[in-house]
Amino acid sequence: MSAAQLYTKYTRVWIPDPGEVWRSAEIVKDYKEGDKSLHLKLEDETLYEYPLGLQDELPLLRNPDILVGENDLTALSYLHEPAVLHNLKVRFLESNHIYTYCGIVLVAINPYEQLPIYEEDVIYAYSGQNMGDMDPHIFAVAEEAYKNMARDGKNQSIIVSGESGAGKTVSAKYAMRFFATVGGSASETNIEAKVLASNPIMEAIGNAKTTKNDNSSRFGKYIQIGFDKRYHIIGAKMRMYLLEKSRVVFQAEDERNYHIFYQLCASASLPEFKDLGLTCAEEFFYTSQGGDLSLDGVDDANDLEKTRHAFTLLGVKESHQMTIFRIIAAILHLGNLEFDAERDSDACSVSSEDKHLKNFCDLLGVEHSQMQHWLCHRKLVTSTETYIKNMSVQQVVNARNALAKHIYAQLFTWIVHRINKALHTTVKQHSFIGVLDIYGFETFEVNSFEQFCINYANEKLQQQFNWHVFKLEQEEYMKEGIPWTLIDFCDNQPCIDLIEAKLGILDLLDEECKVPKGTDQNWTQKLYDWHASNQHFQKPRVSNTSFIVLHFADKVEYDSNGFLEKNKDTVYEEHINILKTSKCQMVADLFQDEKSPEAAASVGKPRISVRSARPAIKAANKEHKKTVGHQFRNSLHLLMETLNATTPHYVRCIKPNDMKLPFTFDPKRTMQQLRACGVLETIRISAAGFPSRWSYHDFVSRYRVLMKTRDLSKSDKKQICQTLLEDLIKDPGKFQLGRTKIFFRAGQVAYLEKLRADKFRAATIMIQKMVRGWLQRVKYKRMRRAAVVIQRCTRGHLARRLAEHLRRVRAAIILQKQYRMLRILRAFQRVRNATITIQAFARGMFVRRIYRKMLEEHKATILQKFARGWLARTRFRRVRGATIVLQCYYRRMKARQQLKALKIEARSVQHLKKLNVGMENKVVQLQRKLNEQNKEYKLLNEQLSSLTSAHSSEVEKLKKELVQYQQSQQGDGNQLVMLQEEMEHLRLELEKVQGEKKSMEDSYVKEKDLLTKRISDLEEENALLKQEKEELNDTILSQSQGESTRNTVEENIRMKKELEEERSRYQNLVEEYSRLEQGYDNLRDEISVMKETPGHRRSPSNQSSLESDSNYPSISASEIGDTEDVIQQVEEAGMEKAALDMTVFLKLQKRVRELEQERKKLQTQLDKKEQERKKCQETERKTGVTSDHEDFAYNSLKRQELESENKKLKNELNELRKAIADGATQNNSSNDIPDSYNLLLNQLKTANEELEVRKEEVLILRTQIMKAAQQKEPGKKMESVTTSVSWPNSDKHVDQDDAAEAYRGMCETNRLLEAQLQDQRREYEEEVEALKKQVDAMQEELEKQQQAFLQTMPLPPEVQVEIGIQQEITRLTNENLDLKELLEKLEKNERKLKRQLKIYMKAQDLEASQALMGRNQRESKMQAAVQRKEKDFQGMLEYYKEDEPLLIQNLIIDLKPQAVSATVPCLPAYILYMCIRHNDYINDDQKMHSLLTSTINGIKKVLKQHRRDFEMTSFWLANTCRLLHCLKQYSGDAGFMTQNTPKQNEHCLKNFDLTEYRQVLSHLSVQIYQQLIKIAESLLHPVIVSAVLENESIQGLSGVKPMGYRNRYSSMADGEKSYTLDEIICQLNTFHSIMCDHGLDPEIVQQVFKQLFYMINAVTFNNLLLRKDVCSWSTGVQLRFNINQLEEWLRGKNLQQSGAAQTLEPLIQAAQLLQLKKKTSQDAEAICSLCTSLTTQQIVKLLNLYTPVNEFEERVTVAFIRDIQTHLQDRNEPPQLLLDFKHIFPVLFPFNPSSITMDSIHLPASLNLEFLNKV
Repeated sequence: MSAAQLYTKYTRVWIPDPGEVWRSAEIVKDYKEGDKSLHLKLEDETLYEYPLGLQDELPLLRNPDILVGENDLTALSYLHEPAVLHNLKVRFLESNHIYTYCGIVLVAINPYEQLPIYEEDVIYAYSGQNMGDMDPHIFAVAEEAYKNMARDGKNQSIIVSGESGAGKTVSAKYAMRFFATVGGSASETNIEAKVLASNPIMEAIGNAKTTKNDNSSRFGKYIQIGFDKRYHIIGAKMRMYLLEKSRVVFQAEDERNYHIFYQLCASASLPEFKDLGLTCAEEFFYTSQGGDLSLDGVDDANDLEKTRHAFTLLGVKESHQMTIFRIIAAILHLGNLEFDAERDSDACSVSSEDKHLKNFCDLLGVEHSQMQHWLCHRKLVTSTETYIKNMSVQQVVNARNALAKHIYAQLFTWIVHRINKALHTTVKQHSFIGVLDIYGFETFEVNSFEQFCINYANEKLQQQFNWHVFKLEQEEYMKEGIPWTLIDFCDNQPCIDLIEAKLGILDLLDEECKVPKGTDQNWTQKLYDWHASNQHFQKPRVSNTSFIVLHFADKVEYDSNGFLEKNKDTVYEEHINILKTSKCQMVADLFQDEKSPEAAASVGKPRISVRSARPAIKAANKEHKKTVGHQFRNSLHLLMETLNATTPHYVRCIKPNDMKLPFTFDPKRTMQQLRACGVLETIRISAAGFPSRWSYHDFVSRYRVLMKTRDLSKSDKKQICQTLLEDLIKDPGKFQLGRTKIFFRAGQVAYLEKLRADKFRAATIMIQKMVRGWLQRVKYKRMRRAAVVIQRCTRGHLARRLAEHLRRVRAAIILQKQYRMLRILRAFQRVRNATITIQAFARGMFVRRIYRKMLEEHKATILQKFARGWLARTRFRRVRGATIVLQCYYRRMKARQQLKALKIEARSVQHLKKLNVGMENKVVQLQRKLNEQNKEYKLLNEQLSSLTSAHSSEVEKLKKELVQYQQSQQGDGNQLVMLQEEMEHLRLELEKVQGEKKSMEDSYVKEKDLLTKRISDLEEENALLKQEKEELNDTILSQSQGESTRNTVEENIRMKKELEEERSRYQNLVEEYSRLEQGYDNLRDEISVMKETPGHRRSPSNQSSLESDSNYPSISASEIGDTEDVIQQVEEAGMEKAALDMTVFLKLQKRVRELEQERKKLQTQLDKKEQERKKCQETERKTGVTSDHEDFAYNSLKRQELESENKKLKNELNELRKAIADGATQNNSSNDIPDSYNLLLNQLKTANEELEVRKEEVLILRTQIMKAAQQKEPGKKMESVTTSVSWPNSDKHVDQDDAAEAYRGMCETNRLLEAQLQDQRREYEEEVEALKKQVDAMQEELEKQQQAFLQTMPLPPEVQVEIGIQQEITRLTNENLDLKELLEKLEKNERKLKRQLKIYMKAQDLEASQALMGRNQRESKMQAAVQRKEKDFQGMLEYYKEDEPLLIQNLIIDLKPQAVSATVPCLPAYILYMCIRHNDYINDDQKMHSLLTSTINGIKKVLKQHRRDFEMTSFWLANTCRLLHCLKQYSGDAGFMTQNTPKQNEHCLKNFDLTEYRQVLSHLSVQIYQQLIKIAESLLHPVIVSAVLENESIQGLSGVKPMGYRNRYSSMADGEKSYTLDEIICQLNTFHSIMCDHGLDPEIVQQVFKQLFYMINAVTFNNLLLRKDVCSWSTGVQLRFNINQLEEWLRGKNLQQSGAAQTLEPLIQAAQLLQLKKKTSQDAEAICSLCTSLTTQQIVKLLNLYTPVNEFEERVTVAFIRDIQTHLQDRNEPPQLLLDFKHIFPVLFPFNPSSITMDSIHLPASLNLEFLNKV
């Protein structure tokens, strides 16, 4: 394209300007070849004629407005200085964007204002994102480095450079904060916190105020952050470069020394700093040279606290910290030494009384006299002798300053070494990311050695930067297959050779330092001689002591004065030797010779050469003679090697103005820095190639308006683009077609944009022409019709107006006549009335004067009277008031004394004892009454035992008679009748005993009611006392009731908010617990894998899971020591309110353990008996009886022996019972009542069992008698015997088998009695042990009370009273709990007795029925059996204890949701509840606890195995909630049973209260819900931005803008998928169908989708706030369409009541904001009224980001944004920018009862649960 085509009318250009560097103008006349000038119009509408030189140098073209404000400068079509400067200015001032990309460089402009763009949520928003996806940010660069390290495994570096005050340190700090947050350490070393903690330390000792920056880093540092294979931070290492030591002893005007000096002076008043001898900073020479010692907004004392905290975090001991502060204070005292010159000027001295010298020596621990001497003298050593030479004052001051600088430098090195030691790790480093915070290019009025080294370092960095940029460009061209030629770029190697090559500036400087009498002037002259012809070296015209170096950024003049001294950096050896002998070990270690010089080089601090009078010959001292320049060059080469071995990322910090004003842009200063930092060099290299790059898809989308219809029909987009470009751009060298992109030369995109705009403009004109013509025709027709109507109406109006005029003329004449007459009459009357009025007023005036005079005299008299009276009364009141005041003060003093005495009396223990005297007496009476009832109960039991013994004796008599009958073999029917009569007599006695027992129970019930009534009376009295106390409190607070009533509504609202917050915190704690539990499991797995030592042992898995996975109190007997742990926790927490709850908990826990032990014992006994019974049955089957008569005789003898043994056993049993009763009564106390009562219950139980055994024996004996009589005579004699001896009860024959069976029954009875006796003995031993434990507990409690009493003795009386009251309340509460527990035990035992009585009655009925059946049956060998009636399924499932693991394995762990898809939803939950119900039915607490614990642990195990499976997580969330609902529905609580049917009420639990397990299941449900949300979010999160924000749901609506180097397509991985909204909706449908199929509660489903829609809203909204390229009108339309689709989906699923649509409100308002007009004040009001869900910061951010996609859209002006801020300034809202997408709403599990009954549930065979038996 020719210049005539580009420089046409309306084209805008840039022209140079001395004030603003570049100025914009518009061409008003087309340019033609050969024109000598260009006609322009400036922005202020003035005309300007721009002259063109001989070479026709046309002004630079300006980019279209559509490209202004781009995120990447390389996206600009015209790449030159004014375009870059203008783009940065627009972004900085109008959009307040401080970050901008320039290819691979991030340009950061210091805003001099704190911006809310560095919070943790912003870090997470940039984490995991591609660099081109989001707006430019330091976090984006850090994320790119972190991602490259993780992807490529290569080390990375972030190079931060810029001028002093440009924000380098802050940028490096934020980069390290990003790494610490994203790559946090996996271990507990907290290394990331230590890395961040090093910042305040280094800022304190290495930063200072300069004229350009209040916190300027006066050193360079390179921090290597090490990562392991999982890319977690494991350590760090810090290198330092060129500390500015001269600042310690000298500061320029308006500058300060290092911050640490001022921090110490500001904290001098602290007790630990008293020994330092410090005062304010103005009194020390080293801190007061700059003048201004304070910084705005900086608290030095507070900063010192932060520094000390950082030292502590890094492991620096308190003693070492104090030594550091002593050394720094000593430097200040050293600077205040005063030297007195003696008569001759070559000598001086320092006073021995100088307090600063004394403080200096004391703080450093050196000898006072030696330091005083060697400060003013030096030693000269020759080959023959040694001389002591005096020094002048100037020499002494120089030596003093050199010593101060050396001490501070050594301390700086030591601190850096300690920081590196704290950050060091023994774990092998896999990779690292380095952050280089180094000084930028510096130029001052006077530039010295420090500026020379700084600029030398920047030359090296610029060279490395140029090569890297060139390399990236070359790789890009080769990747796309673009033919490229060598791009010529500015190589600064000649300038570097001038400095560091052989005989360069540094080489000549080192050589001059070796000359004995070398001077700065001689060195400068050598530079002139050697480098005068070098193009980068110049000699100033005026000065002979300066030289000029032409750096890449600018030419700098250096003053050579001081170069040699700073390069040598010498300090006298005598001073060093004194410091080496310091009494302080740390001070002595600072100045010891380094053993490894390489260690110093690695830290980056150059060693100091010590000038000695004696020549050094040892090779070890050669290292000390290296100059500062030589060491700096070596460390710089080491740094460059490190950077070249890494992938660099560049951050260039820009200082926008020198006044440190927020958001103020100085174009001159900015342009200087852009040239100095290499940004323009990047632009020049990019512009030399193909800077503009487009993907084929984007190019077609943007420029399809320029294409022909037949071309668009082609499928090959590359061919379409090629055809278009060949038609539009004639020069084929202006573009290249790559594999995936099109590459354009500079200016070609602007040309295409111009053609596109022209096309749109022509189409717009055509549309406007047609529309305007149509509008004009419509307007003409409307006007013609209106004209006809107007003419008709006008003519009629004129005729009517003429007639009206004639009528009005006639009426006017009449009105004039009447009016003139009336006017004259009124004038006459007015004059007459005025005259009369004047006369009246004059007369009245004279009379009033006379009256007023008389009245004044009278009032004066009255005033005098009242004034005199008032004075007298005033004097009287004053005297009376003073008297009253004195009386009041005196009475108040007396009243206060009396009130104080009353308060002390009220707080005393005696007073409380008086109040509680009645209550204690009543409690004692109740205890006595209870003891008496227990004694009565014992007597009744003894009577019952005597009756049973009598009954047993009668049984023995019957047995003896039976033996006599068998011996004689003769009997008579009368004997049988007598036996029957005796049996009837015994039955009557038994009924009598039962009646006595019932009467005893009735009396017990009455006594119990009386006790409960008395206890209720006591509670009422206690309530009355509390009520009186509350009434007193109410009277005291009566004055504040009015205000509390007004705040009731606000308090309710606040309480609701607190409830929501508490619920949210609770669920966050549950989530945190689950996360910590997961982390613990992962660490345990890793340890198990990594551990190889054979002696390592692990706790059993079931035990660890039971202890760690369950959050509920265990009831197993293995919990030994739980009570002590809980007590210790309560004592540590110091919670006074927890005393009552803990006592209840301890009692319950103790009772649970006792019940568990009893249950285990009974279970073992039952198992033993079952085994013995089985063995007996087996033996019975095998054995047979052969002989009849011998067995019968043997059986009779055996029965006699057993009867005698039974008598003995019963006697022993009675004696044992009496012994136990006597022991219990002797050891009985207030705490032993439950044990004695249990003993009585056990005795009663054994008595009942003996009665049942005796009845069975009688029955067995009767059958044996009958069988023996029938079998005695075989054959025919059988009938005669039967007829001679008739048995009325039975006609059966007695055979030999029956006799053997009877004998075995007696043996079984004997064994049963023996087992009972052993059980009684075992119980007695256990009771004795329990009593001993109670005695020990009482002794421990007594010791605790004594210790508490001794602890409260030294306390004040008020505290003693409070402690005593608290202890008394605790004691009374414990006693009350004991009484309640006793009552509960009594009630429980009463129920047991009633149950035993019912069983006994049933046994009697059963015995009678058996006897009746025995009479009717005629079979000889068949015994009577009780037939059971078949019952229906009761909704319970029985299983054996050993089948429990199989139940958990089949029903939970191995179960797949598909296996129960065709059954009732939540079937596993119903099955588990039926098993729980059976455990409750059999009252087996151990089995219940085991089942619930295994269930919970099994569910946790399944969820851990399927932590990423949404279906499995949803399945177990539904089952866990259903099990929780079942436990509530069938708990027996009335509140949960309102919807139950009568059949369901039968399925309630009877014996167990599972409230604690319901709480544990609720916790587990919360954990499962949070895991479900995390799985769903992980599936949706990668899709959201692409589907909701980027996908074109409405085709052709959005246009693609030109992109730069940092675009999406260059940073995206190859083949990365683009998602659509349909995929999100499909995923949501999947979630919804899965949860509904599993039977999840609808309320929970609604909460799940509310959470997911909030996450969609937050992720999309945050991405919208951080991306400028999507903030446009077309994006708003697309976004609103997508949101409507989501809302339609919610309505289709009936989820509109879930609140999910409300969570999308911020995104809806953001979309509307993008679509609204943004121009006038009315638009601003509309935006403010509409965007109520957006904060002010979010609205302003969106307006700043708003970017027109087409030229016809208007940008948002700064004035409009200010107007918005003015309208929103009254809002009270938090300064929130991004939404917390990790926020989880508190979840609620509402009670949802089931209508399914347990007996209607069918167990499918596929579950493999055959071992479950239906009950």
